[in-house]
Amino acid sequence: MPKIEQATKIKPYNQHRREGNSVVLRYFIWTIGCQMNKAESQQIAGYLDSVGHQAATSFSNADLVILNTCVVRQSAENKVLGTLGLLKGLKNKHPNLQILVTGCLVDSDTQELKRRFPHVDLLFKPGDYPELIAWGQKQGIPIEQRLLSYARNDTRGAPSPCALIPIIQGCDNFCSYCIVPYRRGREVSRPPGEIVCEVEELVGRGIKEVTLLGQNVDSYGHDLPGHPDLADLLNELNSIDDIARIRFLTSHPKDISLKLIDTVASLNKVCEHLELPVQAGDDDILRAMRRGYTVERYRELVHTIRRKIPQLSLSTDIIVGFPGETEEQFEHSLSLLKEMRFDVVHVAAYSPRPGTIAWREYQDNIPSEVKRERLHKIEELQTSIVSEINSQLQGRQVEVLVEGRKKGKWFGRTRSNKLVFFEDAGDWVAQLAKIQIEKTSPWSLRGEVKKIIN
Repeated sequence: MPKIEQATKIKPYNQHRREGNSVVLRYFIWTIGCQMNKAESQQIAGYLDSVGHQAATSFSNADLVILNTCVVRQSAENKVLGTLGLLKGLKNKHPNLQILVTGCLVDSDTQELKRRFPHVDLLFKPGDYPELIAWGQKQGIPIEQRLLSYARNDTRGAPSPCALIPIIQGCDNFCSYCIVPYRRGREVSRPPGEIVCEVEELVGRGIKEVTLLGQNVDSYGHDLPGHPDLADLLNELNSIDDIARIRFLTSHPKDISLKLIDTVASLNKVCEHLELPVQAGDDDILRAMRRGYTVERYRELVHTIRRKIPQLSLSTDIIVGFPGETEEQFEHSLSLLKEMRFDVVHVAAYSPRPGTIAWREYQDNIPSEVKRERLHKIEELQTSIVSEINSQLQGRQVEVLVEGRKKGKWFGRTRSNKLVFFEDAGDWVAQLAKIQIEKTSPWSLRGEVKKIIN
């Protein structure tokens, strides 16, 4: 799999090659945003590869550029708009450059986007592969109808043993701050048989770990005949030979079920890690966010999960500076984080998203400097908490699935999603290894190989 990354220096040569009657292009995919975006970029790269197109290392030697965009935060949208501006100047110099845009920038009003970005050759909504295929056929670029999930990264020229698999697209929750339902649409689940077949094929190609993806993965299956749920799907996948690990994200506190919790606790291949965004520690803010639960309900849920899955690591999301958030309400969030002691906290300052409920109904009245101060307070608190949590692993042995190399060191993750680095002269890609932890930090662990598990 090609690396999918951001780039800033661009000078493509636009030399189209032909093999027989087909155009062969060098493509570069620029991705920003969530795991779903990464998975979709990898799918696109996978089927471009399957018909003979070649991955470029950057914009500088690409004939075809695909931007997979995110507008969940203003900072992400600014990066997208900046990159589109760079590409506009580039296309003025190299008219043969083809530019495609997908992801959450693309809404139903594509005509307005075409007016704003006339240098873009195709705008297609997230996951709208028929539109991409039709465009490719018109351009003489063959694209297969069938899509596969591909490896999560490509750190050393070989596929990762980990794959991302979207299982449900869209979201029905309409949290007041979130643009996702307006861009990705309502929830649509993939049939379980299709997912099982995909995982079996991936395992046959050497994949050891799969991560099931959805904007609200706990809602999986409610729109399918017979209403199979995520717990049912996990049970099916757990029985596949040679799959070592199964993960899923992201969960919603109001939709996660006791059946799912019990299933995770009982299945040996489902990892002891859960992403459960709380977003705020104050009931009035949660109500304004339209999250559908209270702080006490969230607290009870976490206690239940930790009782049933004692080795669980837990990640969460927090938004600071939501419209009207007082200092007292922010302190409630800070207190909840101190109490819950999460392994990971993703914190972001609120930014209004045009078209959302919060954008229409609330004034963005928290000064940016106050948002930054609150964000930094949470970051400092979480650094202290996770330092203590990770220090407890000092001297212990953990199971690590090795994904690749970075800066001369092997890296992989524990079942609880802790990042581990180690040094060794052997080839460890896709190996399950027992690593003894020698050094801990808030962000990663370092250790020494003790033995191969598989």
